[in-house]
Amino acid sequence: MVILLATRLRSATLSRIRERVLALLVALVLVPLPAYALDPTDLTLTVTPELSGNAQPYAREMVLLKLRGVYRTQILLEEMRQPALTNFSWTQLGRDTWDRTRMPDGQMALLFERTIAIFPQHTGTFTIEPFTHKLTINDNGDRKVIDVRSEAIEFPVAKWTAENGGPEAPEPWWLPARDVTITDSWDPDPETVNQGDTARRIVTLEAQGMLAEGLPPRPVMRTRGIVTFAGPVKRETIITPTGPIARATYQWDLKKGVAEVIALDGIQIPWFDTVSRTMRVSEIPARQIGGGLPDREDDLRPPSPASWVTIGAAAFAAFGLGLALIGFGARRPVLRLGRPDRRALRRAAGSNDPVAFRAALGRAMQAEPDLARAWHADPQAAAALSALDRTVYGAVPTSAPDLHKLAKLFSQRRKAVASVLAEEPGLAPLDGWGRPAR
Repeated sequence: MVILLATRLRSATLSRIRERVLALLVALVLVPLPAYALDPTDLTLTVTPELSGNAQPYAREMVLLKLRGVYRTQILLEEMRQPALTNFSWTQLGRDTWDRTRMPDGQMALLFERTIAIFPQHTGTFTIEPFTHKLTINDNGDRKVIDVRSEAIEFPVAKWTAENGGPEAPEPWWLPARDVTITDSWDPDPETVNQGDTARRIVTLEAQGMLAEGLPPRPVMRTRGIVTFAGPVKRETIITPTGPIARATYQWDLKKGVAEVIALDGIQIPWFDTVSRTMRVSEIPARQIGGGLPDREDDLRPPSPASWVTIGAAAFAAFGLGLALIGFGARRPVLRLGRPDRRALRRAAGSNDPVAFRAALGRAMQAEPDLARAWHADPQAAAALSALDRTVYGAVPTSAPDLHKLAKLFSQRRKAVASVLAEEPGLAPLDGWGRPAR
């Protein structure tokens, strides 16, 4: 009996010990593990807006957001979670870049960079919510997921205070850009269009620092004497590392309905220069429709029959001219570019291409050295040529001169430059006579 009682007591004791151990194990399992912690300087993500001239932007003006993450750990996976960017339109410029950078303490770290172009849609003060970089890191052989967040950014958008224009004005169209260029081309040349003929005009508008949907609608091209058929508008956005470039191509077919010459006025396009913070104006150039080219019209006119009286007068005039040349010596000849060269200059001016214009002018100067000397002797022509060379070959970009005015200037007739000394015969060194002593 004593033995049986001792056995039961041992069994009860073991059961109580077993229950206590099990309860202790369950309690240990249910205790939460401590959160993974890193030094705040090991994982940082910053978002910095680049403001042009450190000035508050206006509505629809481009601002670059520079994302920069510095991570002093091994990254297995990553995912950038971008906020909604309410009240902004945006586009990412290129792909994310990963590199290595040296920390102030000399250690190496991973460097993440991304550039986003944002465009505020309204005036006011907005908040850019934090960006979150979700990282899967290697912590001593264990995979851990960590969220690295940037700070929220207060983003004020300035109100336009000038009297005219601005983002809220319905007219003129608000066009904030770093630069605006206009290219104008015709097929055929508008000056050769006769009554009943049709010419096609294509105008290309490019704006740096804009999206294509921000470019103005097709301008209205209407005047007396022509019938205009507007073609489709082609828009495209070209992404570059410094920002998007917006391009719009406008097309018209113009039919000449009257016989007289038609003057087509230029169309001004005002735009806001985001670099200098000033308003500027670009222009679709004015053109003449019909009338023929000045040199071509005289060449195509049929010659009128000459009478005997006219022939006699011409002979007498020629006899008198001969006497004048004998008595007073020959005058300087009159020089002028040939029709193909003048046509090439007008074609380059019509397409607003200073490079093609300078190339055509260079070929003409090489073919007509006497005319080139006359241009260099004329202060106006020499100054125009220098300005054109600065535009084409200069290291600093400059605005192109008015190519239509230059085409008229270099197409004018000019007198040959008088030489102070008579030209030396080409065979002078071979004729047995030395040069006179000076």
